[in-house]
Amino acid sequence: MDAEKLLEIIANGETSKVQFKEVFSNADSIATELVAFSNAKGGMILFGINEKTGAVTGLDFASLREIGSKMSQIATDLVRPIIPITTEVIALQYDGETRRVLVVYVEEGTAKPYKDRNGTIWMKQGSDKRKLTENAEIIRLFQQSGIVFTDEMTVPDTSLDDTDERLIKDYLSHIGNEDMDVSEAICQNLNILKNGRLTLGGLLFFGKEPQRFRPAFCVKAVSFYGNDLAGSSYRDSIDIVGVIPDIFKGMMSFLKNNLHHTQQGQNFNSTGILEISEIALEELCQNALTHRDYSKNASVNLLIFDNRVEIISPGALPNSLTIENIKMGNAVMRNPLIASFCAKTMKYRGLGSGIVRALKEQPDIHFINDSNGEQFKVIIPRKNAD
Repeated sequence: MDAEKLLEIIANGETSKVQFKEVFSNADSIATELVAFSNAKGGMILFGINEKTGAVTGLDFASLREIGSKMSQIATDLVRPIIPITTEVIALQYDGETRRVLVVYVEEGTAKPYKDRNGTIWMKQGSDKRKLTENAEIIRLFQQSGIVFTDEMTVPDTSLDDTDERLIKDYLSHIGNEDMDVSEAICQNLNILKNGRLTLGGLLFFGKEPQRFRPAFCVKAVSFYGNDLAGSSYRDSIDIVGVIPDIFKGMMSFLKNNLHHTQQGQNFNSTGILEISEIALEELCQNALTHRDYSKNASVNLLIFDNRVEIISPGALPNSLTIENIKMGNAVMRNPLIASFCAKTMKYRGLGSGIVRALKEQPDIHFINDSNGEQFKVIIPRKNAD
């Protein structure tokens, strides 16, 4: 990092990714900062900056050497697992003097959750940090590391009786085992059932009434008058429920019923073409159902405005995945069990090509990865709005 960039960062103050330390204070306190950064999106600690004023006080050679050594020790001995750090000394011109700042870089961790030596898990909360105590949040960190997959976890109070045998038979037929009878052993082998309970993926794909156990795992679809989410008037509104393939069909039906169909050169008596590419909508709806964060007790929102369509999924992109990554076809499998079921029975291919295909059909799609609000938003402009 160059000096000009660092001065700009300092001028902006402490944030969820930047912490100031004038001097080295307490090793355990520093350890919690490393843990919080690693469990979030990474960040940096700047030594030689006053915490209250942001003034560059700088460090002498001996302090730079001592703090660098202590940071390495803390990152190895006072946190679990070990947190890799890198350091850099940058000379700044400040108040007519050259003052040196030690920058400690902490990357987002790949082995979450990270803990301090007392076993406490810390997470960033704005420019501060907080202890994690909620099971759902801790599970989400395990999920981000690929240690735990939410769709493979069992759902309490469920059993094989809560599945629709017809759906399992159809699935067996899709994978070339149409002669098999539905049994507990078969369902265990398919990861529909585990220890006598349905897995979340099994419930959401083969359950009789999935929303009886997980009410929030539906799609809330609304077609508004105008372009304001706060508007009280709407053309159509529905909660789309059922198993994932049926929810997908419901999403597509809602879109077709509430978007315009236009004549685009075809025969006058033929059905009009949907104003937004149907292929793109299929890919985006499947993506929302397959890759949303099922550790969050929230629905997918499908919103139609006069000038755009929005599909909002719970959970930001996982594991440092970026919007540019997904545009290039890169993918991280958040729900491998659900993805496997989808790939065998729906149009979903599971190759990371869905976003690429959607953009090819509809290049003006806009993506917003909101890591603070923990949601992923897709916005598709409407060309033929009223």
